[in-house]
Amino acid sequence: MSWIPIALVVLVVLATVGLGLYATRISHTASDFFVAGRSVSVFWNASAISGEYLSAASFMGVAGLVMRYGYDVIWYPVGYATGYLFLLLFIAGPLRRFGAYTIPDFAEGRFGSRSFRKTAVSFVLLIGFFYTMPQMRGAGVAMSSIFGTPYWAGVLLVGVVITFNVALGGMKGITFVQAFQYWLKMFAIAVPAFVLMAVFGGYHQFVARAQSQPTAYPVYQADVERSFKAGDMLTLPPDEPYRIQFTQDTHVRKIEPARKAKEGEDPLAAPQFVIPPYENRDSPTAGAPHSVIFWPAGAVAEFRPANVTAGGQVVEKDGKPVVTTAKLEFDQPTKIRFLKGEPAAGTVSNGAWLQPFGGLTNKHGYPLLYTFSLIIGLIFGTAGLPHILVRFYTNPDGRAAKRTTLWVMVLIGVFYLFPALWGAMGRDLIPELYANGKTDAVVVELPGKLGNVWGDILRGITGAGAFAAFMSTFSGLLVSMSSAMAHDIYGSMLRPQSTPEQRLTAFKWAAVGVGVLSTALGLLAETWDIAMLVGWAFAIAAASYFPLLLLGAWWRGLTVKGAATGMLVGGLASLGAIVATMLIDRKLLLWTPDPIVRTLMEQPAIWGVPLSLGLMWLVSTLSRSEVPKDVDTLMLRLHAPEELGMSKDYIPDAH
Repeated sequence: MSWIPIALVVLVVLATVGLGLYATRISHTASDFFVAGRSVSVFWNASAISGEYLSAASFMGVAGLVMRYGYDVIWYPVGYATGYLFLLLFIAGPLRRFGAYTIPDFAEGRFGSRSFRKTAVSFVLLIGFFYTMPQMRGAGVAMSSIFGTPYWAGVLLVGVVITFNVALGGMKGITFVQAFQYWLKMFAIAVPAFVLMAVFGGYHQFVARAQSQPTAYPVYQADVERSFKAGDMLTLPPDEPYRIQFTQDTHVRKIEPARKAKEGEDPLAAPQFVIPPYENRDSPTAGAPHSVIFWPAGAVAEFRPANVTAGGQVVEKDGKPVVTTAKLEFDQPTKIRFLKGEPAAGTVSNGAWLQPFGGLTNKHGYPLLYTFSLIIGLIFGTAGLPHILVRFYTNPDGRAAKRTTLWVMVLIGVFYLFPALWGAMGRDLIPELYANGKTDAVVVELPGKLGNVWGDILRGITGAGAFAAFMSTFSGLLVSMSSAMAHDIYGSMLRPQSTPEQRLTAFKWAAVGVGVLSTALGLLAETWDIAMLVGWAFAIAAASYFPLLLLGAWWRGLTVKGAATGMLVGGLASLGAIVATMLIDRKLLLWTPDPIVRTLMEQPAIWGVPLSLGLMWLVSTLSRSEVPKDVDTLMLRLHAPEELGMSKDYIPDAH
């Protein structure tokens, strides 16, 4: 293992800690810790917001999803960036003019209801904890790729470092860190990409090669070995015979068709896919007895696709037999060597990869519905993320908040030009990542293809960028959740008479507690795609906070009952659908819903957002007598230019 990538990653971690220590010299008051003294300049804040927003999902996850699913996932960066247009037009200025510390401050101040603050706080924590999981997964994947450490080591390292930084420096401290980390991430994703394209060819060459061979698969350029855990699945390509070598004694729990059988089709079993020799034996795994297919270490197994039949007759489509490949499920951990020149396992043909409505959106048969729901969740979810919204309170005024948003759109728009390049190059150059679902590591692994000291340097740069990605986002999440606990729960609910110094102490202890819990949740996220987890957090935010902020800022007729009903029903219904999806995927919930229901559960924004907005309108209309008496004054505070003197801090700065 080269020392260069390790040294660069360690340097970034030390720089992050150093900036955090420096921040302790300038962060003294509650205002510094909660809103950076409301003194952050436009460009500095735009860099910090971009650094916070460009998470592990942006730096690693989007490239990994592009490599895995192809053009189905281009909507991820488009949605991430477009959400800031809604922030610019409808939310950024009014939110800053209201002058709060946290989003629950806005919820209470807009409606004059302390009880509604509790609902708002619960969603800050819910969205925040959900969003920490993909950041921690990114940490585990990156450290595993660079250092060869177990997954948990990366999760623990990032949890400790960022909790330390936030507890010491608060919002002002992480503003310096996040602004620095944006430019580090921009450098880390752009410069290695240009070097790799100069060596291996431009983006258009990889795409043109795939277009010219639509039925082909990427092939292994050398023998490569990959590790699999018990329960992992491996889908084989349709070559006959397809050969793999088991480097350990291997027990396969079952071999089944990769294609989902349709009604009336005959079942297919292992003998139709496996070319002898192989051995059936009892599983050595503890638990319920079952048989497995066994190959000894060193054995080369051969597989073939099988014809799909119905009533003993071959099923045809467009005059050609319908075939399906094999999918293996492993009974125990093992290692497999994939042989040079063989097509890559675990992926689809070039033609399927290039087409829209592919493996991601068409998994349940309703690709257009899935796509529209994904877009709605990403765009409106961006405008409803508490840890992003709270940063607008750090600008001096509403005009600065809008200019900040405009600059953020520029900065993240430039960044999002690059993940698709990495995904396309990774498909052709390191297809071994497909086999065991490690495509999230493409940005960290791909520079190693250079095979020299420059490859080590570039690998270190991308590794440092990956660490910057999940550390900066986790910092913002930790500040947002710690502020909610210290300011909203401790300072406003439990001890309303507490001094700013007491709230500051509560913030530091809350940061430690939230950091520990977030680290524990990160350990549970190992098997999920980073960008999928982030998309689900966005869907929850889109159905809860976005409707509240949009209608709360622009509709004087919104009542606290309407806001609470829409937020609770829309947000919790979306959360329930997502959790059910996760349980079904992990076979912890034995339920097979109809495909359209499954699509709406996996991407709930298309019904969650209208449900929340509709309930807010309906219940507010029915309770119109409860519109706050000072609503006209509140609307002036939200929208009047600062020169008129209507805007003021809802919670005065304490110094």
